[in-house]
Amino acid sequence: MRNVVNILLFTFFTGIASAQSTELKWYTSVEEAVKISQKEKKPIMLFFTGSDWCGWCVRLQKEVFLQSEFKTWAAANVVLVEVDFPRNKVQTAELKTQNQTLQRQFGIQGYPTVWFVRPEKMSDGKVNFVQLGSSGYRDGGAKNWIEQVTPYLKK
Repeated sequence: MRNVVNILLFTFFTGIASAQSTELKWYTSVEEAVKISQKEKKPIMLFFTGSDWCGWCVRLQKEVFLQSEFKTWAAANVVLVEVDFPRNKVQTAELKTQNQTLQRQFGIQGYPTVWFVRPEKMSDGKVNFVQLGSSGYRDGGAKNWIEQVTPYLKK
């Protein structure tokens, strides 16, 4: 009986460890994401969302971003940035300003919108985002979404 309990406990904790290892890091600071992007030589995926009010954003999260297939793909291919415009969640003034600037820069008119960009440092120290492609919610789950956006990363 004791061996069965030990095996169950081992399986439980191993499962927790593997689930935690597939959790993705979503940055909110574009400046931090640019540093990671340049270090790892990966493009940035900007996810423009209304996290606490946009039904299509929640659906994209559930059907794509929370799926293991997406997590594996994203970890290998992109640096994730959430650019959030919540109605009830408190944000710092600095984060609100950053997000509004990005919204204007990319001409965001609806949510969810996802932009894939490659940051390039200019000679004056500023960062220019080379636009690789954009997407939004698409039916078909994670596999379909990944197939549709992967060509953007090859630009």
